[in-house]
Amino acid sequence: MKHILLMCFAVLLSLKGIGQTSQPQTRILFLFDASFSMTNKMGRDDSRMEVAKKLLGRMVDSLEKIEGLEIALRVYGHQYTTKDYNCTDTKLEVGFSPDNHSAIKTRLNEIKPSGTTLIAYSLEQAAYDFPVNGGSRNIVILITDGIEECNGDPCAVSQALQKQGVLLKPFIIGVGLNEDFRKQFDCVGKYFEATTEQEFERVLDVVVSQALSNTTITVNLNNTDGKPLETNVNMSFIDAHSGVFVSNYVHTINRWGYPDTLFIDPIHDYDIIVHTIPPMVKKNVSVAAGKHTTVNFNAPQGNLELNVGGVSGYKNLQALVYKPGTKEIIHVQDFNTKEPYIAGKYDIEILTLPRIFKNDIPIVQSKKTNLRIPQPGSVNLITKTKYWGDIYIIKGDTREWVCNIDLDGNSQNITMQPGNYSIVLRGKTDVSIENSKEELFIISSGKVTNIKI
Repeated sequence: MKHILLMCFAVLLSLKGIGQTSQPQTRILFLFDASFSMTNKMGRDDSRMEVAKKLLGRMVDSLEKIEGLEIALRVYGHQYTTKDYNCTDTKLEVGFSPDNHSAIKTRLNEIKPSGTTLIAYSLEQAAYDFPVNGGSRNIVILITDGIEECNGDPCAVSQALQKQGVLLKPFIIGVGLNEDFRKQFDCVGKYFEATTEQEFERVLDVVVSQALSNTTITVNLNNTDGKPLETNVNMSFIDAHSGVFVSNYVHTINRWGYPDTLFIDPIHDYDIIVHTIPPMVKKNVSVAAGKHTTVNFNAPQGNLELNVGGVSGYKNLQALVYKPGTKEIIHVQDFNTKEPYIAGKYDIEILTLPRIFKNDIPIVQSKKTNLRIPQPGSVNLITKTKYWGDIYIIKGDTREWVCNIDLDGNSQNITMQPGNYSIVLRGKTDVSIENSKEELFIISSGKVTNIKI
């Protein structure tokens, strides 16, 4: 058994940012089901077609005076009968223009239900009905009394168009749908249900309201006391259904000391990424037209400062910052900088020669952790002969490999941390392993050690 469905698809030919206080131009395409099953009754008296025509006609009237809005009408299932089973029976009956409201109502009244339900193909064709120019919000509202009858896949069509940035997540409103029927549309978008003509009218109002209106959202970046005092962090808003980027903002505390409010498009569900170190994510954040939404992140931050004692010979020294106990690198920080991190403990690998490992370095909210390493020295390898070689650091009775050496007949200077070292070399023309030779040397902070080879 079929029931009236209402689906709202946002079709963006060019995606716009979401924090706009002035609304861009909006275009709404009504995609209307005129299949034969629309002759079935809704309630005691009127058919589904009669109810849909009446309510859509009222909606068209209410939209006539709205500035920056154009509407159009596409119909399917009205040019052939069910016996024809025509799965391309869809037509743009009234195209977009500023003053076509009467034409849409007149054409609606002329249409008689006769054919089959072809949702997927009609959606594909609807994407081409909008003028190809940027800067507008292009919406499709699909009214249908049943599921796909032409072996199309509305879910696949919807998702493919969304991935291409053409189609946004739909809204689905069903009348008297059972759970099995509802599940067939989970992949398509949001679900709303209407059981009476009055609810159908209310749902249509809600959908159009979301198509026309921005709403507001506040993102709280809370400290350890639960107060929204963290700020100056970039935030990305991603369409949760399609994964398409929508916009970026730098979080702000306003003049009254509260997180600032964004105007946001309610037609999306959002994945919100707060670009702290490490980043924080909330998925499938829903917003409703006319209602303010507050999203909370626990984001206490402290600072990590990296520096080198004395005058450094390092040009671009960096440190790898890991989640504790893992090999997951969450950040690469330059030395002689200070950067904020989410409060907690981190493992740090400093890319000196030899590398320095520091584990469980604490970052405390609103405080600075200073990580300082010794001033390096350097070894100056002086030679006119070509050598292969390696440098090792001596730790008690052990030697740990530090780096390879490739001497090509020229001197080489290497910046290194203080310590006791060994260099093992073999001439590139020597064919005997026994010709390898070792020399011990010491690196001291701020000093150059010369080795003639």
